[in-house]
Amino acid sequence: MQLNKFIDHTKLGPSVVEADIIKLCEEAKMYDFMSVCVNPNYVKLAKSLLKDSTVLVCTVVGFPSGAHSLEAKAFETKQAVLDGADEIDMVISVGNLKDRKYDLVLHDIQSVVQSASGKLVKVILETCLLTHDEKIKGCELSVKAKADFVKTSTGFSTGGATVEDIALMRKTVGPNYGVKASGGVRSYDDAIAMIQAGATRIGASSGIKIVTHQQGDKTHESNTTY
Repeated sequence: MQLNKFIDHTKLGPSVVEADIIKLCEEAKMYDFMSVCVNPNYVKLAKSLLKDSTVLVCTVVGFPSGAHSLEAKAFETKQAVLDGADEIDMVISVGNLKDRKYDLVLHDIQSVVQSASGKLVKVILETCLLTHDEKIKGCELSVKAKADFVKTSTGFSTGGATVEDIALMRKTVGPNYGVKASGGVRSYDDAIAMIQAGATRIGASSGIKIVTHQQGDKTHESNTTY
């Protein structure tokens, strides 16, 4: 198993600066991660830094609350694709899901899928805010909307990924759909537990720590902030 290819090497948040993105991309190339996940304003920079590598550029839409208009998410997605994004991680309207306004949630996801012009779309459910039945419904709507992945968390709410949530999401979407564990996955053991539960992608700022533990390579750990 190529654990590095499960990793979306992530740097999000309001205080991220250009130097952080440069470092993130250098690390992603060094460890051949699946992608970097960056704020929308850094997509162009990340794309230019990774142009001679196989590392993809992922960005976020409607982040972190999901409480954006359908039109805003669609525009944000179109711009991200124009800027070079290969993957879109969108946040659903949690409030609409909890209000059982399923048509609105479905159309929200569909608008991003359509605006992504064939780029891979992951749907962030923010599972820590949902009931068991709401998690299932969120997964079902994501599949119906023809997104490619369901994802647990933004990492900016009250909790992150759990093994139980990943197992539930995998059971709901079936064996061939993407499931991403994100938020609180900080170690090799964490990552393996998520993968064994059904995750096919791991969103983490601790990607180097995760893969070097597996490889027994401590060379770069002392110089890396997790």
